[in-house]
Amino acid sequence: MGFRCGIVGLPNVGKSTLFNALTETQAAEAANYPFCTIEPNVGQVSVPDPRLDQIAKIAGSAKIVHTQLSFVDIAGLVKGASAGEGLGNQFLGNIREVDAIVHVLRCFEDDDIQHVANKVDPIADAEVVETELMLSDLESLEKRVENAKRRATANDKEAKVMASVLGQALDLLREGKPARLTEPKDDEEARVLEQAQLLTAKPVLYVCNVGEDEAATGNALSEKVFAKAAAEGAEAVVVSAAIESELVAMPPEDRVEFLNELGLEESGLSRVIRAGYKLLGLKTFFTCGPKEARAWTTPAAAKAPQAAGEIHTDFEKGFIRAETIAFDDYVTLGGESGAREAGKLRQEGKQYVVQDGDVLLFKFNV
Repeated sequence: MGFRCGIVGLPNVGKSTLFNALTETQAAEAANYPFCTIEPNVGQVSVPDPRLDQIAKIAGSAKIVHTQLSFVDIAGLVKGASAGEGLGNQFLGNIREVDAIVHVLRCFEDDDIQHVANKVDPIADAEVVETELMLSDLESLEKRVENAKRRATANDKEAKVMASVLGQALDLLREGKPARLTEPKDDEEARVLEQAQLLTAKPVLYVCNVGEDEAATGNALSEKVFAKAAAEGAEAVVVSAAIESELVAMPPEDRVEFLNELGLEESGLSRVIRAGYKLLGLKTFFTCGPKEARAWTTPAAAKAPQAAGEIHTDFEKGFIRAETIAFDDYVTLGGESGAREAGKLRQEGKQYVVQDGDVLLFKFNV
């Protein structure tokens, strides 16, 4: 399934530079003035996973297919966006279409790059964006909650659910808190909250854009962002968009050495993806054979039939069982044959919760 992340932030914080680097394209023009991104650019990225390469080698797979992640570079927001200032209406509409918000915050000093507020303060920048999202959600909910409460008095069951969960979200927004802190009491309330498409209900990953010499350690500004993320139950990573841009221009075989020289073990893309998976509660399973080895993404709580449905709806409808090998067993025992002989190939049924790294073969009948 992968996921779709909207890259947001104030103008000139490095959104488009980061997008270009992450997607290894120059699709988004990065320039030193606001609104250089007007239409949202969308880039597909293969999710790096060294486990897939190991599985493919053991299985003798002719082709390797990584799971895909979409990044959407959304126009810079300014104060007053919820009232249509700048490109506000378009900005807010584009955010509704993503699974998670990647909020890029400027955590570097550079006199050559102007800041819309003429000062570098990532917490203040974050609050500008969050305030506009909250104001938009407030406007969206006030009439809906009022109508739901009125219908609930007439014993409308659906309206009662809406009044309960959306009323809770509205109360949080009025307190200056995001709707993602809402706690649905059951699956029905969770469904209603999701269908409401509230901007502040979306998970947030803060990306602290720092200078090259601070990419490995972060700085005082990024520490403040990490503290904010921890308080909100959000995620945060440190990335240097400048380094990512340099990586794109290098041959793949030179990138590891370059990162090591900077004290980095992996690219910013890998850190963003790992944090995004954690934020959204995603995991990876694998399928393999002579033709191809492929990675698939599924929700953390997915059971075997749901995972099968990621491959094809017929696999889920006619699910019989899943032949399952844990990744470590697959590698240690040299593949399917070795795992079978060692009794490590398991037959799992419909209630099996797929584990991260499982190598699966689905049996089905339609």
